[in-house]
Parts: sequence; C-alpha cells; structure tokens
Amino acid sequence: MVCRTYFKILILIIFIFCLTEEGFAKTLSVTDVLGRKVTVKVPVKRAVIAITPELIPALDIWDQVAGVSDWAEKSCSVYQAFVFSGLKVRKPTVGTGSNLNIEAILKLNPDVVITWSYNTKVIEFLESKGVKVIAIWPESIGELYEVIRLHGKLFGKENQAERVIAEMEKMLNFISERAKQIQTNKRKKVLHLGGKPTTVSGRIGITNDVIKLIGGINVGAEIPSRNADVSVERIINWNPDIIFIWGSAGYDETWIYNNSQWKFIKAVRERKVYKLPHWSTWSPRLAPIVLYMAIKTYPEVFGDVNFEKMVDEFYQKVFGLSFKEVRKYEKL
Repeated sequence: MVCRTYFKILILIIFIFCLTEEGFAKTLSVTDVLGRKVTVKVPVKRAVIAITPELIPALDIWDQVAGVSDWAEKSCSVYQAFVFSGLKVRKPTVGTGSNLNIEAILKLNPDVVITWSYNTKVIEFLESKGVKVIAIWPESIGELYEVIRLHGKLFGKENQAERVIAEMEKMLNFISERAKQIQTNKRKKVLHLGGKPTTVSGRIGITNDVIKLIGGINVGAEIPSRNADVSVERIINWNPDIIFIWGSAGYDETWIYNNSQWKFIKAVRERKVYKLPHWSTWSPRLAPIVLYMAIKTYPEVFGDVNFEKMVDEFYQKVFGLSFKEVRKYEKL
C-alpha cells in the first residue's frame, strides 16, 4: 500500500515537472530578411543548416543539427575537417541554399530551417507544411555579426557567438589600423569579379565593406546594387590596380591573363589578378579573406604579416581546428 502511494506521488511529480518544462519553454521571435516574423522554441534541438555550416563547429552545435546543405558536405573545408577528422556520423543533406530538397527537409522534421532568401517560393511552401524557416542575407559586416548572434540565440550559444565575433573584430581591427597608414593618393582601385568575369560587385554588400576596410577604392561602387553585369569596355575604363575573383567562380586568373580583351588593364599588365580562397564570406572566415586581400593589395603595408600563422591562430580559437588540417580539404 505504501509502495503504491509512493509510486503515485512519483508519477505526479514527473507529470508536474513535464508541465512546468512545457509551460516555461522559451521562445524567440525573429524578423528575418524577408520581413517575416518567425517564432521558434529555444534552444533549438533540430535545425537544418542550409547556408551557415561553418557556425556548426564555431558555436559547437553539432548535436542540435538535423541536416546540412550539399555544399557543406562537398565544398566547405572547415565543415569537412570538423566532421571527417573527428570521425563524426555524417548528417543528412538537403540540397543547396538555392535549391533545397523539400522532401528531405520534411523527413527530418526540423524545429527550424536556416537558409538564404534566394528562393521565396520554397520558403513559402515549407511554411505551408508547418516548417519554420528563417531567411538570411547579410549585406554588411555588421549584418554578418547579427547573423552570428542570431545563431547564438537560437541554439543557446550566445557566449560562443560573442567570442567568435570578438576574434573576427580582432583581425579586422588589425587590418583597418594598418590601412590608416595608406595615404589618400596611394589608395588602389580594386575590382571584385563574381561568377562571370563581367559580373562586378557594386556598392551594396559585404564586398564593398571589405574593399573600404583594407583601404581600397571599389571601382564598382558607382553601381547602386549588390552586383551587376558590365561590359569589358567599362572595366577597361575603370582600369583597376587589383582584381579579385570570387573563390567559387568557375574561372581563375589564368583565364583573365589569356584573354586579349583584358590585356590593357593595369592589374592584368602587372599580374595582379588573384582568385580568392574558396571560402564563404557569410562566415567567420570572412576575416581571413579580408587579411588575404589586404596583403595582396598593399604588400608594402602588410608584407611583414605571416598570413598562415595568423589564420592558424584564428582557426584554432574559432573552429578548434588547425589551418593545416582544414587545408587538406581545400578545393585545388
């Protein structure tokens, strides 16, 4: 009789505990880049990360991720090093940020999907199926910091998010302080090319922030958009001192050097065309990309910087991985 009474009390306590946990469950309301208000329970336990895989090791949220993008598995060297070097069980993939596999996402039954705002119809369809979706598209370095903070809030990793941002700011502040040495009349004209050789970065977006931060002049800043297709004649007229090619572009500096139309451009004549590392600029690795661009643009100011040493220290602190370890997975 006594045992039965204790058992009933125990069941009651467990029931009350469950009700209390449910009753005090935290929620986070987010207005995403599409202007949609999305409310989710936090910390998130099952997320599909379609666009920010490098934040998985940076914020230590592996156990809270249900699925990732194909790009993470095939092209993101930080994610690959984190997963394969650590002998982790691979996560299911759900297509790419621009082409999500709806069926794969629905099977995972996620608490939230984090993706970019490219395909609004897919986002709307997922919502119609009861899936919470947060769309992101940072247009500045400051907005990228807010994306990282958002991940911190979603996964209960606010402190880790601030530590990541602090490491990024440390490197970017080092670069901007050095760049102050550059005299106004010595600032170089910089051109950033996208997926096609005639797609250039305009005055909106992270790339414009980066060029200004390193002390350069973005020749494409006269274009009032993120990017635009322009004629080769316009690029010749700009006559940039330095040309950077997006790391994921399907061409490299050799294509530029071998194209007769480009031979009149100063950067081409002086062999100062550089393909950027195949890294995401929507991640903490934006900071090492900026360092790379600063060194290539102003070797007279940054020539003493040990790029590999600085990046290795950054990787160790942010991702818990060495630069050497990650480079094993770099696209050649």
